[in-house]
Amino acid sequence: MTKPLEKQPQPSFAIINDGGDDTRREFLRNVLAGTASATVLMVFGPGAAALAKGEILDNEGANAPKHRFAYVINIGNCIGCGNCVRACKRENSVPSSVFRTWVERYVVTGDGVYVESPKGALEGFGQVNDEIRKKTTNSFTVPKMCNHCENPPCVQVCPVGATFKTEEGFVLVDHDHCIGCAYCVQACPYGARFINPEIHKSDKCTWCYHRVKKGKLPACVTVCPNKARLFGDLNDPESEVARIFKNEAWMVLKPAMHTDPTCFYVGMPREVV
Repeated sequence: MTKPLEKQPQPSFAIINDGGDDTRREFLRNVLAGTASATVLMVFGPGAAALAKGEILDNEGANAPKHRFAYVINIGNCIGCGNCVRACKRENSVPSSVFRTWVERYVVTGDGVYVESPKGALEGFGQVNDEIRKKTTNSFTVPKMCNHCENPPCVQVCPVGATFKTEEGFVLVDHDHCIGCAYCVQACPYGARFINPEIHKSDKCTWCYHRVKKGKLPACVTVCPNKARLFGDLNDPESEVARIFKNEAWMVLKPAMHTDPTCFYVGMPREVV
């Protein structure tokens, strides 16, 4: 019997499937049609408005070129060391029980595909147990996080406008207005959102927006020892991300959801979900 993929708090294996999409589609249909129970209060604070207009990132004035940020993950370069997960925790003060980014290990066998993410790969990965290892035909590690979609379902279902997308491509949460209803958590097809147990608000990867607006790279990118994680501006022809986007083969997670992620995977095996 198959089990859905989960981020496991302790080392364990589960055979993966993609059984959650129908439930999410039904949820989205209900919310967008107005049949889900919610009080729609379109509340936008001045901070959220400034972010959405790109006023904070635009440090060069009105004549500055428009940014279009994106993220590239090269699966062949990922060694599953967990540096990125630890850096994210430190940089963003993420509580121990939840993750803005995590790494999954896929183990392909004749019996199926197994996946694990012990503590989000905070401490890397141990040895695969002997029984599974004997049947293994391939294994690889896959970093995951918010995909900062062009068509983010989390934004569509937020009843108070606390989740929004900036012109530069960031999908962010205004914690001053978030009511912790978790609609966005349910709507995300990638399992990238959670309710922060300390502030009781929706939380997620922001691509380290606070760093990028100062001209720095996301913390996870800076600590990757093998350049498995890249971040850059698609509108900058000198950007490595722009070069890969234009010239190399890449894929996105769950393309059938039509969310148009801006996190692009290079060398993604077909087993990844």
